[in-house]
Amino acid sequence: MQKGKINITLDKDLIDYAKTYAEQQRTSVSEIITQFLLNLKRTIESNPTEVILSDPDFRESLLQTISRIRSGKVKWFRYKEVF
Repeated sequence: MQKGKINITLDKDLIDYAKTYAEQQRTSVSEIITQFLLNLKRTIESNPTEVILSDPDFRESLLQTISRIRSGKVKWFRYKEVF
């Protein structure tokens, strides 16, 4: 599969967290984002059995978050309120 580049802008704290998380998981930030998007795609296509996230806790958290968003049970916070 041919690869391409995408540029995204994130807050510095989130970038630092992503790098730390990737290092702890012995992977790359690119792979984390790839797996997140693949999981989102498969969930939307109703095929969550093929989710290939390396961290089962992250996968479970992600699926719970998607479920809460769909149900409307999410309370939104500003970035500064969270960090």
